[in-house]
Parts: sequence; structure tokens; C-alpha cells
Amino acid sequence: SDAGEFEPVGKPRVPERSIDADPVELAREIVLRRLTIRAHSRAELVTILRRKNVPEEASEEVLNRMEELRLIDDAQFAEDRVRSMQIFKGLGKRMMAQSLRDKGIDEQLIENALAEVDAESEHSNALVQAEKKLRTLTGESRDVAYRRTAGFLARRGYSPSTVNNVLAELLADWGTEDPE
Repeated sequence: SDAGEFEPVGKPRVPERSIDADPVELAREIVLRRLTIRAHSRAELVTILRRKNVPEEASEEVLNRMEELRLIDDAQFAEDRVRSMQIFKGLGKRMMAQSLRDKGIDEQLIENALAEVDAESEHSNALVQAEKKLRTLTGESRDVAYRRTAGFLARRGYSPSTVNNVLAELLADWGTEDPE
């Protein structure tokens, strides 16, 4: 290349596609690129391919083949996502279910994935989240601490009974400690 020319830093240049590129090959390329970044649900990939104006027949062919190869597996995707949301985001079942619905996961698969979350782990996750929130509320009255933490846990998808149990446990002696 000429001394005066340079390649920009960043994303590598992708060659321009010809207008009559094979739609199946195009769909395969798009799907594989997305799957190297992270797992996706089939519905997410359908949406991506639609946005890229890939013909539906080509999308179906590629997505069916990816399912045969188990590169797309909505049941596994849902289970992995639930585990991740529980561990890293501290979400309750209701928020996890909504997140999976947003990804286009079938209700039965959502139910199956959430069956792995037992009441004990839901309670312990809510406890951890509530403790974090309560650390920011020292000096507040018990009522304020209860209200704010209950709202926080509810927005994270925990059931009213879990919220009440956790807060009864954590706020039993709130504000009764003797200042030293």
C-alpha cells in the first residue's frame, strides 16, 4: 500500500456484499456472528434477520439447521439465563420470567427453567439484595427502611410473601441498637 494510506483502527473492514448474495449464506453469516458474541433465543435471531431484510425462507432454513446442531436451544438458553440472572443480577422469579418473555421464550420453557429456582434460593437471594439496600438506609426509621426496601425487592421481581419474610427477618431489631 502507499505510504500515505492507512487502515483505520477498530472494526475490521467487511467486504461489501453483492446485491445477489445467497440469502441462506447471508443468514448463516449473521447468525454465526451473533452466536459468537453470546447465546440468543430463536426469536431474537428471527428479529435480527428480519431487520437485515433476510428472506423468511432463508432464515427458517438456517435457524432450523442451527437448532439441529444445537447452536440454538431455547430450553438451554432459558436455564442458563435464569442461573445468570439469579447469580449476577439478584432477580426474583417474576423479573426473570419477564426477561425471558422479552427474549421470545415459550411460556412452557420459562416455567421449566424457573422450576429450578426453589423457595430457599429465592429467599436467600432476596436476603442478600435486601441487606445491600438496607446498608444505604442506616439512620432511616424502620417504616422508611421497610417501604424503600420492599419497593426495591418488588421491582427486582420478588413475590410479596418473600419480601415480607425477608424484611421481617432483617428489620426485627431495626433502630433498636444502642448507639455506642
